[in-house]
Amino acid sequence: MTSPEVTTEAEDSGPSGYAAARLRLLTEKAQSGPPRRAALAELTDEWLSALLAAAVQAADVRGVALVAVGGYGRGELSPRSDLDLLLLHDGTADSGAIATLADRIWYPVWDLGLALDHSVRTPAEARRTAGEDLKVQLGLLDARPVAGDLGLVAALRTTVLADWRNQAPKRLPELDELCRERAERQGELQFLLEPDLKEARGGLRDTTALRAVAASWLADAPREGLGEARRTLLDVRDALHLTTGRATDRLALQEQDQVAAELGLLDADTLLRQVYEAARTVSYAADVTWREVNRVLKARSVRPRLRAMFSGGRPPQPERVPLAEGVVEQDGEVVLARTARPERDPVLPLRAAAAAAQSGLPLSLHAVRRLAATARPLPVPWPAEAREELVTLLGAGEPAVAVWEALEAEGLITRVLPDWERVRCRPQRNAVHTWTVDRHLVETAVKASALTRRVGRPDLLLVAALLHDIGKGWPGDHSVAGETIARDVATRIGFDRSDVAVIATLVRQHLLLIETATRRDLDDPATVASVAAAVGSVGTLELLHALTEADALATGPAAWSSWRGSLVTELVKRAAAVLAGDAPAEPEPAAPSAEQERLAIEALRTGEPVLALHTQTGTPQPDGEPEPVGVELLIALPDQPGVLPAAAGVLALHRLTVRAADLRAVELPSEIGTGQVLVLNWRVAAEYGSLPQAARLRADLVRALEGSLNIPARLAEREAAYPRRRGVTAPPPRVTVAPTASNLATVLEVRAQDAPGLLHRIGRALEGAKVRVRSAHVSTLGSNAVDAFYVTCVNGQPLSAQAAVDVVRAVDEGLRRPAE
Repeated sequence: MTSPEVTTEAEDSGPSGYAAARLRLLTEKAQSGPPRRAALAELTDEWLSALLAAAVQAADVRGVALVAVGGYGRGELSPRSDLDLLLLHDGTADSGAIATLADRIWYPVWDLGLALDHSVRTPAEARRTAGEDLKVQLGLLDARPVAGDLGLVAALRTTVLADWRNQAPKRLPELDELCRERAERQGELQFLLEPDLKEARGGLRDTTALRAVAASWLADAPREGLGEARRTLLDVRDALHLTTGRATDRLALQEQDQVAAELGLLDADTLLRQVYEAARTVSYAADVTWREVNRVLKARSVRPRLRAMFSGGRPPQPERVPLAEGVVEQDGEVVLARTARPERDPVLPLRAAAAAAQSGLPLSLHAVRRLAATARPLPVPWPAEAREELVTLLGAGEPAVAVWEALEAEGLITRVLPDWERVRCRPQRNAVHTWTVDRHLVETAVKASALTRRVGRPDLLLVAALLHDIGKGWPGDHSVAGETIARDVATRIGFDRSDVAVIATLVRQHLLLIETATRRDLDDPATVASVAAAVGSVGTLELLHALTEADALATGPAAWSSWRGSLVTELVKRAAAVLAGDAPAEPEPAAPSAEQERLAIEALRTGEPVLALHTQTGTPQPDGEPEPVGVELLIALPDQPGVLPAAAGVLALHRLTVRAADLRAVELPSEIGTGQVLVLNWRVAAEYGSLPQAARLRADLVRALEGSLNIPARLAEREAAYPRRRGVTAPPPRVTVAPTASNLATVLEVRAQDAPGLLHRIGRALEGAKVRVRSAHVSTLGSNAVDAFYVTCVNGQPLSAQAAVDVVRAVDEGLRRPAE
């Protein structure tokens, strides 16, 4: 469709001239941030003003105005922002003339490819629509005249603001609910690896909602830091628009380095940390503001006459309930008592925080700010009361999170724990992790609080949970760095030497149990002996067991399951026996289960593979249903080359993910027959859809072993048909030997990007290297696979040093080689 003609005056100031000026403005490196957004809004104002003037002259219409609303109304135009415009008219002109007038403005905007959100209304229509649509009303709160009849716009602004303030008791709960629903859909900006800067909780939508609350005169947001946080998010969005050339608010992984460079930041992690800090400020301001709104609305809901009846005509005094020394509850919040003296009581911040968390109440903003402004620093080492209050806070469970965030918002956490600064808002670029480092530490303490009845020293468990990843703010192995930091922090907190040593060990070894249980052979005496030696005592092992579970539960859904829990429990049981003085017995060939023996006999009799599939369930959940933990697949077949790659390849073709694998030779009684039978015990899960039938798996396995099923080619075809989405380039695979992991076999560790057919490719490489796989321990964490293989020579002995090097090279080359 061709746009209507406009006058020469509009053309002189319009499309080509505006587009060139806009391009110059957006490419000027010297001007960015708020000045550029304001300049872009001003430039757009001038262009639209000329368009309106020419259109009014051509249509001979009076009583009209062009109004900017939303972000444009605030004078904040990002490079690819929509133009939110309202053509306001007094209703005296013919509707056809108004439509023609609107076309003369909208079409030039569309012709430039700019996104436009437009409407044409009279003041009465605008007011009525605002009363029906909350989003329209929010946009009109920022209405700003661009050109035309300024009195018309001023009258509308006055009316809309008056309506908003009069209707606040009804509209604010609606706005609160909208914000909550959006947070449920979009998640929390301060924890997302690919956040939506506008829609996620703590983003730009929330800053707009806070402005609306302030405009209602019912409550106001905490101002400190809020404006700066909002500017940070807008600056990042500007850079995102410029680097992508698109009107997007999602900060995708593959664009973060470019956005960081555009902003002059060191790297993508620095960028994310700034975004998270800004989002945290906005989220905390929103929490405080909505709490105040609800308090005010609740107070207003009680009729004044009824209040006077119970107070003898005098204004009722708020009830103050003592919670701890210097701490009381008032109006559903924890505040300081009138007699509290923070300047003389250095323990008061921790005491108030512990009382609030234990009561399940928020700390009032005023109390936190007074504590931050006047409280004395704690002496070093801390007095026993301070240490006890910290443990009480951490042991309060979920309510501790909001209290911790309130303290952090005012800088009190880094004041009592200076090392916290390095992990604050630090991103974790691993899809397994739900939280930033600092929030993960708090969440781990929350999970640990539910496990305190299992340990003899709950205080050590909770403090170790808070500190276990504290080394992630330093270069190198975070467990090693964390051990040093934990010693210093625990000493400063006031623990004695022996307790400090336990906390340091817990931090240093916090990954020991889960990694050993999922990547090592628990039947190997060296495995259990190494764990016992690293832990040192039964009491520390008990604490480490609880910390391991809490850490995994606080990491994310992929980090813990009943299966993982059972492996860790079994490892702890065996290590505890060693620490109690029972030396691990040399392993004997494990007797096959009744079903394994039945399948082995059948395989020996038929000379072909025999399969069985069993769904496994774990402990009952709160809804009464057992937790599904995968499917057990048993395969028995006569001993022959190529079993591992063939079986793994067939599972990959059927879209079954391998969670654990065990391969062993079964000796059958001589009267049954001669020859060895291999029994493979797999724990698998369907990527999606239902499980395949055992008969189909068996048929494909037979074909794979015969060589008539070309698994690499089939996998390559599927990969070509469904190419992976563009994203961050994965690091190359890494294959190593764990030198002291076993006395009975050589242990290879393979770390690689998880992909269909990965285990098949590893199996082919091991088969080509002429080694026997005694057992395999597969672990998948998000997009990363960490697999361990116990391999021997054909005679059952561990590999020589040179042979191990050769196998490592063969597997590494097999994984780096493009799929066939």
